[in-house]
Amino acid sequence: MTKIVLLCAAGMSTSALVRKMKDAAKAEGYECDISAHSVSEAKSYQSADMILLGPQVRYRLKEGELPNNKVEVIDMKDYGMMNGKAVLDHVRKVLEG
Repeated sequence: MTKIVLLCAAGMSTSALVRKMKDAAKAEGYECDISAHSVSEAKSYQSADMILLGPQVRYRLKEGELPNNKVEVIDMKDYGMMNGKAVLDHVRKVLEG
């Protein structure tokens, strides 16, 4: 099962996006575990297949801080519109190559 972790300032603003992504995953039959947390907890999620940073915290994670994870910044437009399907599609594209 794919583990996706979204990180933002406090883990709150991404909660709505997580719900939208879970709805999109269910509709597509894509089995994954998606959760939201504070960027300050980033090192606790090194087992994640994909770490997504909220646009407002993209500067908070230093390059190379999570060398064994794929780390992407959530597209600002998709984040603002809470487009869970688009964000999930991006994750799948990156992970599946």
